[in-house]
Order: sequence, then C-alpha cells, then structure tokens
Amino acid sequence: MAVTIRLSRLGNKNRPFSRIVAVDSHKKRDGAFLDNLGTYDPIKHEVIQLHTDRINDWIAKGAQCSDAVKRIMKRNKKTS
Repeated sequence: MAVTIRLSRLGNKNRPFSRIVAVDSHKKRDGAFLDNLGTYDPIKHEVIQLHTDRINDWIAKGAQCSDAVKRIMKRNKKTS
C-alpha cells in the first residue's frame, strides 16, 4: 500500500477548508483516510493545526508528501 500525505477538501462552496491527511494513494481525494495530520485554511494561507511529529513518523514509514503539503510545511517551518 502506497501512502501519500496530501490535502483533503472540506468546507462550503466558495469557502474551502483543507485537512492534511495520510491516505492510500489509490483512494479518492475526499475518501477514507488513515490519519488526520492537520488542518489548513487556503483562503488565509495559514496552518490552523499541524502535527509535525506524526507527519515525520509517516514519512519514516515510507509515505510520500504531495507538493502542496511540502510547501505548507516549508512555510510553517519559516514562521515558527
């Protein structure tokens, strides 16, 4: 099973809200996920919650991050 760390879209029409999730790469974008790793507000471009220890644990197990999640983590690292 190939695990990917990517964004899952939530929210209403014209008010998107994203979850950062670990999911089987063959699942749908908003389908069942393995672990909730954080939340992100794409309108304000701010991370609401980010569990870096759990993200690093998934990466150590072989999960691949999407480009969007890499950018979010890099931006969050600069601000903290």
